Amino acid sequence: MIGRKSKVDPGKTDTLIGEGTVFNGKITSQASIRLEGEVRGDIECEGDVIIGERGSAHSDIVARNVILAGKVTGNVSAKGKLVLKTTGFLLGDLQAQELEVEPGGVFQGTSRMELKESLKAVLPLEA
Repeated sequence: MIGRKSKVDPGKTDTLIGEGTVFNGKITSQASIRLEGEVRGDIECEGDVIIGERGSAHSDIVARNVILAGKVTGNVSAKGKLVLKTTGFLLGDLQAQELEVEPGGVFQGTSRMELKESLKAVLPLEA
């Protein structure tokens, strides 16, 4: 409808970069993104970013959750969880509330885990 903006469901994947496709530039999305091709440029996503086994990104990624079965060269910031699958490779720093690395997954960089609000109230934090 003209003049009305509908709310996008961040859990719905509405963007697919297919195998054999190379995208140069920044991607900003309110919904989830699946990457089976290659992206050269930053990705900002309110939903999830899923990078398939043949997918690769030379990017800094900011998303709700990131599932990595392919290769990322760049920093990743997940508001929720980062899952590094058996075939996944991350060369860069990461920040997430939860981190899961499957056997065989490769991570080279530094990690920082953000505390959930419920834990901040009960754990003593040093400055």
